[in-house]
Formats: sequence, structure tokens, C-alpha cells
Amino acid sequence: MVTQEAFLFSGSVADNIAMGAAGHPARAEIVAAAEAVGAREFVEALPDGFDTDVRKRGGRLSAGQRQLVSLARVVLADPAVVLLDEATSSLDIPSERAVQAALETVLAGRTALVIAHRLSTVLIADRVLVMSEGRVVQDGSPDALLAGGGEFADLHAAWRASLA
Repeated sequence: MVTQEAFLFSGSVADNIAMGAAGHPARAEIVAAAEAVGAREFVEALPDGFDTDVRKRGGRLSAGQRQLVSLARVVLADPAVVLLDEATSSLDIPSERAVQAALETVLAGRTALVIAHRLSTVLIADRVLVMSEGRVVQDGSPDALLAGGGEFADLHAAWRASLA
């Protein structure tokens, strides 16, 4: 599960990535997980690389970096199902783009339940359920929902206009 605010604990980046993995993953596996989500470069630039203490709640890292560490954790743990609960909502645009690129890797071959208000996050889905007042009001692929009009298309148009 990856939430809006990534949970990191005081300890090294490597330990935070390894949390939840079966057994004791080798350093090469931890580095490969970071590489898979595009986090290796920033981690290796930290004072002690993968051995850098992220401090309490990951305070040494930006919100986007914390999310990338969380996504590397998912890659290493290799679950069949991933839950993303507003995983990009607190990120700035550059961080969101980095996390979006990582999501394509993380979600490949997995079942994912993505809860999001940011449409950029849902556009990678195979199927979208649009909810309004606690009820499903639309169901389909992002492309079909965009072509068919309705709430999803309206939300998408408003989102695109906000980017201009």
C-alpha cells in the first residue's frame, strides 16, 4: 500500500526499501528496486548513498523522494495487489511526473486499486470507476470515458485547462 504521505522510519534508505520484503534482500536487490522506479540516482547522491539515515518520518527527503522509496519498497516486496491511496496528491508537478513514471513500472503485471483525484494518476488504469456522492456513476477505460462524455470527461477537461 502506498498512501498520500509515504511512511518512512528513521534508518537508512536501504532499510526503508527493504521493509516488507521477504527475508533479508541483498544490497543488489535493493539497488535494483530503486533503479526500477528511478530513485537510484537521487539516493546515490545522498551523503552516504543507500546507507544515509532518512531521519524521523523520512524528513531528510522531499515528498517525491519519499514516494519513490515507497514505490521501490513495492517493487522489492513484489505483491500481487497494490493499493495506491492518493499517492500523488501531495506532490508538485515535477515530483508527480517522476512518481508517474515509476508507477508504470510498479504496476506492470499487478492488480492495482488506485484511489485518486489527480487524473494524471488514473489515466494509466485499464478501468476507471467514477464516483459521485458515494455511487459509481461511470465505469470504463480512460479512453472510453473521455470519448463518451460525462463526469470523467468534464473532470479531464477542467484538469487540462488548469495545466495551461
